[in-house]
Amino acid sequence: ALLQPLNKLQEATKQIRDGNLDFTLDVDADDEIGQLCQDFEEMRIRLRENADEKIQDDKENKELISNISHDLKTPLTAIITYVNLLKEEKDEEKRQDYTQVLERKSLRLKVLIEDLFEISKASSKNVTLDIMDIDVSNLFKQVKLELEDKIQGAGLELRCSYPEEKLIAPLDSQKTYRIFENLLVNIIKYSMPNTRVYIEIVREGQEAVVKMKNISAAELNFD
Repeated sequence: ALLQPLNKLQEATKQIRDGNLDFTLDVDADDEIGQLCQDFEEMRIRLRENADEKIQDDKENKELISNISHDLKTPLTAIITYVNLLKEEKDEEKRQDYTQVLERKSLRLKVLIEDLFEISKASSKNVTLDIMDIDVSNLFKQVKLELEDKIQGAGLELRCSYPEEKLIAPLDSQKTYRIFENLLVNIIKYSMPNTRVYIEIVREGQEAVVKMKNISAAELNFD
């Protein structure tokens, strides 16, 4: 029963990734997964309305939507995998581990869906920043943890240097998370395999500075 709404959500993700906003995601919101599907459907409606209003921006919007929708596949695939594992597993300790992974991936999926909402707002010039005091190092560590499998898959070794004390800056947590994620994903995509990546987070005067260095797979012989 749990797989049915997940399968519908997966199909909806594919539709949006391919630029199709003309469909309906119909799932009962009896649990968290159902509520997630309902949020996804609301997002689709808002994006559809926005696309109608902003025809000249349609190409750019669809590209952004496609990129994030592609990212949706990773946590969604993990959720489906762990639901299947959970159904077969008898060991209670392992079941708890699987449940924790499911919770984390579901939250990641929710963040990505909220990102798609933000695209709709941005294209209508209605962006609001939720500024609060954020520990920059801790936020980066969260992004790094989420991408750990991809980092290992690319054979990259991250050498990270963090300040000893908390480095607090006024930021929008979700949008800054997305920036860190985009930068790290680019490093994963374009770094030479089996090389070191250097990450340094430091205080310079009154500023928090994040430095990322990697060796590119392609030779940088162009301007």
